[in-house]
Amino acid sequence: MTEASRSSTPPANAAVAGDEGPLRVDPRSFHPFLRLARLLEGVEPGRSPLPDGKPINLSIGDPQLAAPPLVAKAIAQFPGDWSRYPPFRGPESYRKAAVGWLNRRYGLPAGFIEEGRHLLPIPGSREGLFFATLAAINLGAAEGRTKVLIPAPGYHVYVGGAVAAGAEPVFVPVSRETGFLPDFSALDPDILDRTAIAFLCSPSNPEGAVADKAQWSRMIALARQHGFTLAADECYTDVYTDTPPAGVLEAAADSGSLDRVLSFQSLSKRSSAAGLRCGFVAGEQGMVDAIDAFFRYGGAGVPVPILEAGAALWDDEAHVAETRGFYQNLFTLAERKLGNRFGWTKPAGGFFLWLEVGDGEAAAKRLWQEAGIRTLPGGYLCARPLPDGNPGERFIRVALVYGPEVTEPALDRLIEVLG
Repeated sequence: MTEASRSSTPPANAAVAGDEGPLRVDPRSFHPFLRLARLLEGVEPGRSPLPDGKPINLSIGDPQLAAPPLVAKAIAQFPGDWSRYPPFRGPESYRKAAVGWLNRRYGLPAGFIEEGRHLLPIPGSREGLFFATLAAINLGAAEGRTKVLIPAPGYHVYVGGAVAAGAEPVFVPVSRETGFLPDFSALDPDILDRTAIAFLCSPSNPEGAVADKAQWSRMIALARQHGFTLAADECYTDVYTDTPPAGVLEAAADSGSLDRVLSFQSLSKRSSAAGLRCGFVAGEQGMVDAIDAFFRYGGAGVPVPILEAGAALWDDEAHVAETRGFYQNLFTLAERKLGNRFGWTKPAGGFFLWLEVGDGEAAAKRLWQEAGIRTLPGGYLCARPLPDGNPGERFIRVALVYGPEVTEPALDRLIEVLG
């Protein structure tokens, strides 16, 4: 390995190769937050609109609400479990709590999700999504399934998993015209027949779009027709503005089968517990077992005290309603401030603003330099350009995670800087 290949600053254009096939690049080159760090390197932040003038980080969806007190209380009840390796399948108490929540949240029939067969505790959703790609590509290799369908813009972990697996990412553009959700059915059937796994986030990151039950049903049918796994990233499902989003499992329940379906859930957003690293994947037994196997090679089980705290959180809805109200109030504030500026409309879920600003990279740099506000260029959520360009490059993503005392002056200053 040469000194250049070990460099901490890979070439800025290393992720823009447009050739078909696997992305064989330095993974640092397309990670959005590493790209953002390079963009702002050496640029002094301006004085922010806060009284102390310190910079405001609105680039990342890092919940600022405190986790519910029951987390610390539950963890303290299991001091003896820190000294042993955690069981990969977790304690029965956690699996039962997770299944109970799924049944209540999505109206699933009793027994549709069996806690011993269809559910695996994972450290949040990110790790599960990553290992699911490794599992799907491994299992699909004998059938020539080398492709991963990824919404563009979309969560960078989907791309990271594809790169790690040596797979071929297929970036499916999302836009206002597609309702900010990918249309997998528009792809060439040959691509679909060679797909191992397809990712869909609802509510979507970054746009906050939601798939309804009929859309989930059509996507499940497409996955079964062409033999790939539909991976539903639903970590924002309990953070919505008006109506609870439909879920992939309730659509699967209508068919009476979990075939080709996975749902990834997390406590990071609904319970403001991102640091807890606790969630689960539920769905087709064969894929759940394969993800479990890959975790046993290169991952780690979630510690039992964490899972016991997680069980308490899945069982409690009061704190979730408070958290949801917090974000709903922030969107009401944003609606009052922004109106229809920057092409924004109130999303159905999540906690991001997706603002059309002409040049997302230039806007993010200006906001940092002139106002001390850190945002994420939307183009950084696409690992490489599509034939028609980068569908995120005209946007910035702004996380609404702070209280009104921070959010309101930040939005005022954003409007002032960007017009």
